[in-house]
Amino acid sequence: MIDRRTALAGVVGLFGTALFPPIARAARVVPGSKVPVISEGPPSIAVFTAPQRALMTALSERVVPTTDTPGAIAAGVPAYIEKLLADWAEPKDRVPILAGLDAIEARSLQDFKISAAQATPEQQDALLTLAMNDQLPSGGQFFWAFRQLVVTGYYTSEIGMTQEREYLPVPGEYNGEFLYSKINKVYCA
Repeated sequence: MIDRRTALAGVVGLFGTALFPPIARAARVVPGSKVPVISEGPPSIAVFTAPQRALMTALSERVVPTTDTPGAIAAGVPAYIEKLLADWAEPKDRVPILAGLDAIEARSLQDFKISAAQATPEQQDALLTLAMNDQLPSGGQFFWAFRQLVVTGYYTSEIGMTQEREYLPVPGEYNGEFLYSKINKVYCA
């Protein structure tokens, strides 16, 4: 099975040159960056308060929801995000994520009179859309970084590589007459 760091290097192409710094460091694409070996254990520090963690978890599931394949929560994306921000991010890298979560929470309380973590999926989608359109303080910067964290966390997880996609460590033989209609999943290696 491919390891997460190797998968991260492959995911870099999804985002082009604009890559959230902790992801770039973890994928070792920052020239001169010394990337420490990160333990498999829990994050070295607590990045989120309990309400922020609940909101980050709920919003990650809205970015990659459960459909016919498991979503972000089942793939362990919230734990991945906290681990990445704790162990590969500099304090300044955490600012847009924390500020964005706080702005979304404040807007949810203002508009819906409920914590964003307890809001309906439709309300959470509306809040994420406001962030995406930069209609919240730090919204655009938050959405850009948060979406990268969720997508990277999902597609470097075992679920993302084996259930959402089909993992082939060594591709099969060449078949020039393979019908496109027979392709069920996108393959990654």
